[in-house]
Amino acid sequence: MIYLCKHCGQKLGSIQQHMIDLSILGFDQLSVKDKEEMIVYKPNGDMHIKVICEDCQDTLGQHPHYHELDFFIQ
Repeated sequence: MIYLCKHCGQKLGSIQQHMIDLSILGFDQLSVKDKEEMIVYKPNGDMHIKVICEDCQDTLGQHPHYHELDFFIQ
């Protein structure tokens, strides 16, 4: 399981266990839509979790209109 920023792609962390109870991590609290947007299963078995890093969160806080954009990092 690899955590990546959905805006800049920075790797934020990973969990190297093969069997993980996703409810312990809170994934059972997400809606189906949120899961579809946040979780990407790769052909090699990796699970990529799209989150927001601190730098991108700070940028969004300073420029709230960026929330309307699909991409704000160039």
